[in-house]
Amino acid sequence: MRWPTGFMWGTGASSTQTEGAAPASDWWEWERSGHAPISGEGNGFATRYADDFTALAELGLVHHRLSIEWARIEPAEGRRDPEAVAHARDVLRAANDAGVTPWVCLHHFTLPRWFAERGGFLVDANRTTYWRRHVEFMAETFGDLAGGWKPVNETNYYAGIAYGGRGWPPGRFDRDERALAAEQIHLASAEAASMLRETGAPVASIFGLSCEVALDDDEATAKTVRSLRAINWDAAIGLFRDGVLRVPGRQPVERPELAGCYDLFGFSYYATSGVAHGRVVPYPVDAPVSPLGYGIWAEGLGLVLDRLREELPGTPLLIDEYGIGTAEDAQRARYLEDGLRVVHEALGRGVDVRGFFHWTAVDNYEWLHGYDVAFGIIDIDRRVRPSARVLATEARSDN
Repeated sequence: MRWPTGFMWGTGASSTQTEGAAPASDWWEWERSGHAPISGEGNGFATRYADDFTALAELGLVHHRLSIEWARIEPAEGRRDPEAVAHARDVLRAANDAGVTPWVCLHHFTLPRWFAERGGFLVDANRTTYWRRHVEFMAETFGDLAGGWKPVNETNYYAGIAYGGRGWPPGRFDRDERALAAEQIHLASAEAASMLRETGAPVASIFGLSCEVALDDDEATAKTVRSLRAINWDAAIGLFRDGVLRVPGRQPVERPELAGCYDLFGFSYYATSGVAHGRVVPYPVDAPVSPLGYGIWAEGLGLVLDRLREELPGTPLLIDEYGIGTAEDAQRARYLEDGLRVVHEALGRGVDVRGFFHWTAVDNYEWLHGYDVAFGIIDIDRRVRPSARVLATEARSDN
């Protein structure tokens, strides 16, 4: 297949998943309270990063999104760790030296414990004071080495996993807190994007997007479809396109200066949401189901791309994450082939897709599943899997 000139080929990862939980983070305490498997040292990226970047460059995957853990940089309020700062700079420098452009994420699901104990993103002043200060520090400290920014991972998912009973700290189920956290994290991501753009490096969003397919005519099904659309699509798109944030359960927030805050509207895709009798189910109904419980269906990526083109005409799009957790690498290879075909067909329809980041490079810690789910094109012992060649072939193709 032929790809547009400058099409970005990359991979994505996070600090907790590759380096293990930071001792000053809420996830460290969460693990040790028995709520999740122990992450240990992750997949060893903290010491093997230079070799990992070299391996990715050899595959032609010359963009990599990583997170720099806030709890490592600022383990106590107002006290930054110079060794952690120096290490993060070494990592970014090694990426650049290997010919890999590093995209830096500031928040990938975990928080410094001191910030969480102050109420985290449930408190407006925490966002406007501590978070803002952190974003400014990150821009000043790493802006010379970051090739791009992706401020908050899967912004629309955070409130649900933290305050919707999904197993992430603080582990509460409270609809009002969920709505408030959703409002605050959307604002935090967009505000960070506006600040980070001042570094001159491109800024992309990361929203977890899945189209909804109603499988019956029940009113409960229609209600669930509307709810999914409002939570996962309308809030993000409304703030970016119109400068108005509408989170279900909250009053609209007008922030016209945040319209267009991202250079690229980026997203992750893992599944399409079937809805039957008001409940989310795997889709298609006959699709194989991944170890994480969702239907394996590459065609759903095309549904997301087409909806985004309709909602955000003229906006460049970026696929931040696409991958599959499976022990069967042949299945991963087929899924990659199918997904790349879907993207290529979307480009042919005029969808402005600028890049494709695979999740993930090296097998890592998969949160509540520990090390039992393999997402990597490289295993934890750094053996390159055959599926990597699917990406490498396209990445090296004549643009």
